[in-house]
Amino acid sequence: MAEEKDEPILDVEEALGKTEHYIHENRKSLSIIIGAAFLLVGAFFAWKYLYMKPLAEEAQAKVMWAEKWFEKDSLNLAINGHGDTLGFVKIIDEYGNTPTGNLAHYYLGICYRSKGNFKEAIKQFQDYDGNDQITSAISSGSVGDCYMEEGNVEEAISYYLKASGMSHNNFTSPVYLKKAGLAYEGQKNYADAVKMYEKVKTEYNDTPESKDIEKYISRAKTKGNIN
Repeated sequence: MAEEKDEPILDVEEALGKTEHYIHENRKSLSIIIGAAFLLVGAFFAWKYLYMKPLAEEAQAKVMWAEKWFEKDSLNLAINGHGDTLGFVKIIDEYGNTPTGNLAHYYLGICYRSKGNFKEAIKQFQDYDGNDQITSAISSGSVGDCYMEEGNVEEAISYYLKASGMSHNNFTSPVYLKKAGLAYEGQKNYADAVKMYEKVKTEYNDTPESKDIEKYISRAKTKGNIN
């Protein structure tokens, strides 16, 4: 019969004693670490509630005129402001790390696109960090529109497809699928154009874009000699 090996027995008191000894010997270092952790937590809450919250509220108050000018299509004023009132450019410069500053990128992108400054519009749309699926999709789709205006159809299609897949809803998805289809037609890629149109027909058949989609399907099939 094989001999049983003695199992090492954990001396709990000894282990606890070593822990206490370690804490005693390193109490100064541990105090510094714990104090630093408390300082970091305190600094975070101070930054969030004593700095960021008031800054965000200030940004909301300052952006009011830029939004009013935007609604009235006074784009130069919306972009650059007037006197002491800030346009979207200054809102981004001064409040870029607030939600209002982030949204200003979106507004500014629309302004630049409307004025035909497509490169700057693309930059602003890409800088916008959308916090909801609708505006994120519209922002990506707007980048596609800008690339179409510049004649860069491949990039436009990639952004239309990205926008259509961001949020499967009846508001944005069929719009950008149809735009992708039209872009494919412009490339004489009728097979992919048909795929886009048929997706609108089958997946979004109760949207405005689907009402005359059969016409687009028929045209693309005829041009591409597709049965």
